[in-house]
Amino acid sequence: MIGEIVKGLGTTLKHLFQPPVTIQYPEVKRPVRYRFKGRHELKRYDNGLEKCIGCSLCAAACPADAIFVEAAENTDETRYSPGERYASTYEINMLRCIFCGYCEDACPTEAIVLEHNYELSFYDRASAIYTKDMLIVDVPINGRPTPQQVEPGVFTRSIPDMENPK
Repeated sequence: MIGEIVKGLGTTLKHLFQPPVTIQYPEVKRPVRYRFKGRHELKRYDNGLEKCIGCSLCAAACPADAIFVEAAENTDETRYSPGERYASTYEINMLRCIFCGYCEDACPTEAIVLEHNYELSFYDRASAIYTKDMLIVDVPINGRPTPQQVEPGVFTRSIPDMENPK
């Protein structure tokens, strides 16, 4: 019996002088892997227009039915995206989301991207529904905020994929 106590104390003393393996979480954040799928973000083009065109393909691809998209028409006075439509309402229910990335794969304009933020906590169910305002990234430095006003018939030119039509 005393032999086992001495053996246990020996193990304790051996590990006492080794560096700790724990990470002090709120102060030190653990880096994530490259392919980690975390919190969603709605991206913008360099000129400030939103990439989301309100096609709802992300909502159709979502196996958990966590995404709701409502589209509206762009006009020359109020332009949110370069296409004919934009997402007037975009919501993701984070309690239903399984972070599979199907929404990111289905998006034709690469508007929705699962980034590396993993700090998701909610105090109630209502705060778990992320709206468009919570998901969309800030306007780039050289961009203009939406809605933008464009002249009738003028195509907004600073979109990388559409500058040089083939």
